[in-house]
Amino acid sequence: MPRVTAHRKAHFNAAHRLFRPDWSDEKNLEVFGKCSNPNYHGHNYELIVSVTGEIDPETGFVYDLGKLKQLIRAEIEDAFDHKNLNIEVPEFKELNPTAENICVVIYNKLRVHIKETLDLEVTLYETPRNSVSYSGA
Repeated sequence: MPRVTAHRKAHFNAAHRLFRPDWSDEKNLEVFGKCSNPNYHGHNYELIVSVTGEIDPETGFVYDLGKLKQLIRAEIEDAFDHKNLNIEVPEFKELNPTAENICVVIYNKLRVHIKETLDLEVTLYETPRNSVSYSGA
């Protein structure tokens, strides 16, 4: 049976601040630039969730995209949209919410709901030109 990748695109808007509390404001500014602004800043994040596997001969699906839409809404959009990631999202209480870390958190939140026989990849666009991808490796 052929292996096919199904993609679902979603988005959320969120604020964050990149910083390490154990560093001085000067060092945070040097490393994270204007993204270390103590008053936070926001992004319009674009998310692509990709599921790869064999086509189910009964349904013709790799994964039901309607179910994937609901899963992304429940686990990611409801949890992250219009939130301050540093303050309102428990996963980032002590984890710097870089695009890389956000991508891994999203992957982990989704992975537990998608059977292991399917490959999962998460791509997160922080800006139209800056993106990261994570597939659990």
